[in-house]
Amino acid sequence: MIQFEQFELKNGLQVIFHQDLTSPMVVVNVLYNVGSRDEEEQRTGFAHLFEHLMFGGSLNVPNYDEPLQKVGGENNAFTSPDITNYYITLPAENMETAFWLESDRMLSLSFDPKVLEVQRSVVIEEFKQRYLNQPYGDAWLKLRPLVYKEHPYKWATIGKEIEHIEKATMEDVKDFFHRFYKPNNAVLVVAGNTTLDEVKRLSEKWFGEIPKGKTNERNLPQEPAQTEYRELEVEGPVPADSLYMAFHMEGRSDEKYYATDLLSDILGRGKSSLLHDQLVEKQRLFSSIGAYVMGSSDPGLLVINGQLSAGVSLTEAEKAVWNLVEDFKNTSIEASTLQKVKNKAESTIVFGEVELLNRAMNLAHAWTLGDPDMVNHEGEKIQAVTVEDIKEQAKKILVKTNASVLRYKAKNEI
Repeated sequence: MIQFEQFELKNGLQVIFHQDLTSPMVVVNVLYNVGSRDEEEQRTGFAHLFEHLMFGGSLNVPNYDEPLQKVGGENNAFTSPDITNYYITLPAENMETAFWLESDRMLSLSFDPKVLEVQRSVVIEEFKQRYLNQPYGDAWLKLRPLVYKEHPYKWATIGKEIEHIEKATMEDVKDFFHRFYKPNNAVLVVAGNTTLDEVKRLSEKWFGEIPKGKTNERNLPQEPAQTEYRELEVEGPVPADSLYMAFHMEGRSDEKYYATDLLSDILGRGKSSLLHDQLVEKQRLFSSIGAYVMGSSDPGLLVINGQLSAGVSLTEAEKAVWNLVEDFKNTSIEASTLQKVKNKAESTIVFGEVELLNRAMNLAHAWTLGDPDMVNHEGEKIQAVTVEDIKEQAKKILVKTNASVLRYKAKNEI
């Protein structure tokens, strides 16, 4: 159970406080409700580029890292299709430094052209290293537009193509900042060894005067139901042939999400899973294979991904997966099998919450889904899933007309 208090400043900034007097530290986490899904299709990669720009200096703080290091703090950030999250961990007695730094860059960035050029180069290099020059790195750049035809999940967080980042202007940057980086589009989570009164005082002192921005109406195109089997075969310098199978599923706040999540665990979480047992250990068609869900805010994906054993064709491997899936849909599930994955899923949540930072980030993310308190009910929702729920989701989701398959073939070097 994560106990928390919540209040709102006059400018619309939501503040959540979680006290932990056993820790000498405090986490200050600022989540902006903007991700790559909020970009325009011809100008992608901005949410992630902005994450980098936020460390390039703000109105009154030319160097973000230096004052933080002086007080023993650490910081980082990440961008997803749904959110952009910034966090600081520091000794509790130095908490105000984090409020000062985060509020200053929420108020205004420096908008220094040199910073834009430096961070643009960093992001372009990251695009090349992680997505173009790494084995299978471009798999999701190819799979996303196969799976999604309308929804902005069809491009990766890094961006659709390098050209969009290369062409980003300072006016584009300012426009993005003023649209999304404002108090009424953010949540501040403070967790650790401090008091509610102190959090209220510092929130008002440092964030209270930041002007409220216009309210963003998120009106994203909805993905139409898939009605046909989709496939794509590509070739590249990778160590082994690889198979990606993606199936549309519910969004993170849907009640049926938990059944689909557990379905993916039964199929492909760990070495005791069906896919590993049947296709790696027994049939030896794959060297590794697993299944997982994306956990997206909007309707997302259940993914099966595996690397093939030498000498096995992609056609043979895919056929074996479909055979296993069909057998699973038509065979009863042992109650003990379901209970095992339930317990594993719940223990993952419990162990994750040992870390103060994880508790803060979980509260922030749950806020974006409409209710911070959902962090305290995940376990019971997992335990409430029945064998019938799993079967229903399997029969609805794991069908060919809901499948998008990427076959990644290893290029033979001559």
